[in-house]
Amino acid sequence: MGELAIHIENVSKCYSIGKKKDTSLRGTISGIFNSAAGSKEDFWALKDINFDVERGSVVGIIGKNGAGKSTLLKVLSQITHPTTGKIEINGRVASLLEVGTGFHPELTGRENIFLNGTILGMSRKEVKDKFDEIVAFSGVEKFIDTPVKRYSSGMYVRLAFAVAAHLEPEILIIDEVLAVGDASFQKKCLGKMNDIAEAGRTVIFVSHDMGAVASLCTHGVLLESGKISHIGKISEIVDLYMSSSTNHGENIEKYAQHIFHDWDGKVVLKNVELINDEFQTSNNFNVDQKIGVRVLFEVLDATKIQPIPNIHISHSLGGKVLLTVNPCEKDAFAEVGEHETIAWLPKNTFNTGFFNLGIAISTLDPVEVHVSDYEAISFEVIDNLNSASRNGFTGKIDGYVRPILEWDNKTKIK
Repeated sequence: MGELAIHIENVSKCYSIGKKKDTSLRGTISGIFNSAAGSKEDFWALKDINFDVERGSVVGIIGKNGAGKSTLLKVLSQITHPTTGKIEINGRVASLLEVGTGFHPELTGRENIFLNGTILGMSRKEVKDKFDEIVAFSGVEKFIDTPVKRYSSGMYVRLAFAVAAHLEPEILIIDEVLAVGDASFQKKCLGKMNDIAEAGRTVIFVSHDMGAVASLCTHGVLLESGKISHIGKISEIVDLYMSSSTNHGENIEKYAQHIFHDWDGKVVLKNVELINDEFQTSNNFNVDQKIGVRVLFEVLDATKIQPIPNIHISHSLGGKVLLTVNPCEKDAFAEVGEHETIAWLPKNTFNTGFFNLGIAISTLDPVEVHVSDYEAISFEVIDNLNSASRNGFTGKIDGYVRPILEWDNKTKIK
């Protein structure tokens, strides 16, 4: 093992959270005499965390919401202290955990750059040498002498990242906050983090963007309910995370509560599920198995809006794979009431991997989306070594799709 940048040993973090108060007269009087008793309970955000990070590593911290990722980064950044255990940090740390971290709102962008450099132990000359590069990267030149409390969230993040990345920390800790920036800035950030890693410095990165994690990181830590589930190569950790995310059972309840995008009262989603060719609900399919998308929805508006279900599929590592806009049979769903339809995706459409299914119901004249859920279901396509699309090939096949093509051998070039 090489030189360690971070050593984490038996780290746990406990918070005291308030219980729901009894607002009755009896409860209020009881609370006066027992204010300390039973009013709070312990919540362990982290429990027995153990792992090491070698200097120059790029480590992705992965997990669902509430898994403890942000708490772990706050502990590593020494923003909060662990309840038990110890952490050894070997090097200067720069962190970007949330909008505004490390900035004083009353100070200007210029003043905050020098303040952050001082906190990192840099001399004024060292910061001055990096100043122009920081400002150019952030793109806030016009506002550099404006108090940052007047910045938009995007400006805040751009300047904060530029400061954290350019003041040459030995360890850079980045949370999901980069999602605030636009796509071009995110690309710049990922490129800069890659430059930092190639320079031999250490990066700890948290993101729900598995494409960014897989392309940037070399190793991963999978957290579940505040505990480490797995540690290993990033490709293995991403696969484990995605396989744990491919589940059904939440959609019916979700749609019943109208927890999805763009509901306008004209169409309501009742359920979306994936089925195999035996009409069984599934999230796992072979490459050479067709996939059915079953959609249950209700038309509420008395006006005939002729709704059309659209299917959106993207890869878990980023990138749209397909979007269907072709209408079903004309006027098939024009009447008020519940409708069910199944769209069949042909076999050998997808290569092995994890995919995300989105659904939208719209009309064409005029074009209008009445209801959508672009994160409806995650599913896995599993490789089949006997698939006809392999034609005996035994190695890994790259790409997101794997269709069987028709070859016209009779056509000759004249």
